[in-house]
Amino acid sequence: MKKMSLLSCFLAFMIVGLPLSALATGGVSFDQWLSSFRREAAGLGISQATINAALTGIQPIHKVIELDRKQPEKKKTFAQYKITMVSQDRINKGRQMLSDHANMLADVEARYGVPKEFIVALWGVETNYGANTGGFKIVPALATLAWEGRRHEFFKQELIKALKIIDQGHISAADMLGSWAGAMGQNQFMPSSFFAYAVDHNGDGHKDIWKTKSDVFASTANYLKQSGWNYGERWGRRVTLPAGFPSSYVKDKVRKPLSEWSSMGLRDASGQPLPAQQMLGQIVAPDGVTGEAYLVYNNYNVIMKWNRSTYFATSVGLIADALAR
Repeated sequence: MKKMSLLSCFLAFMIVGLPLSALATGGVSFDQWLSSFRREAAGLGISQATINAALTGIQPIHKVIELDRKQPEKKKTFAQYKITMVSQDRINKGRQMLSDHANMLADVEARYGVPKEFIVALWGVETNYGANTGGFKIVPALATLAWEGRRHEFFKQELIKALKIIDQGHISAADMLGSWAGAMGQNQFMPSSFFAYAVDHNGDGHKDIWKTKSDVFASTANYLKQSGWNYGERWGRRVTLPAGFPSSYVKDKVRKPLSEWSSMGLRDASGQPLPAQQMLGQIVAPDGVTGEAYLVYNNYNVIMKWNRSTYFATSVGLIADALAR
């Protein structure tokens, strides 16, 4: 076959809307990469039936490449973020979900020692209670990132795990949907998190975080439990900081007993003294010490293991508190 000139390749790639630089990682085409990956997957014990079902005919997803390369927009303040994320509508929906699934959530809470309000709050923040789980097919999305992406080795390992999930019969390749970066189902687990924490709560032989709510709830609770959740402890509380409070305490994530924070002039947001307890806490101030401040404990750090964003973790805590009232 006659080789295409560089100019011809460029024009062909521009026609399909892919930038030239997106079309080869390590100097190989997607088809070459995929052929090599299929052999690697087979060598790892993934069945040929799964390899054929999941990988036959797939192509790079231009939108995934675009989103992976997208420069972050100007960051919202936490005050702006909270308006949308901790909205009264989201809280009202959460209360309805607590009512609709009361028995199921009570069973999961009893089994895993994680309050139902936090299970529902995470569900609400991640996917608006299952309404927005992402419409990307996980295998092609991960294959795109494993071939082209900035963290191609990470995404290749996630793709291998996704194929193993399919191979074990938990879901089909066609039904494995989620975000452009590979987060799946109603609680947005990456394939690696699925392997570590997903639970078949209803005993039907499938760990189904896409459609089976009992599995979604139990998998979320299992993640928190295995990450060090302390039952009976709160996540934190909003506080007022004394004038001149050093921002270094926030930046350096200083942990002190509540009694020491009290002696420094911290008060509950209502103006009341902090509880006379010796549990350790640290200050989180997403918008700096002039904005809202929170004294947070172990369970907050557990939520941060789920998503390392103070905006995310604080919002989950605030929604859970609202649901518990």
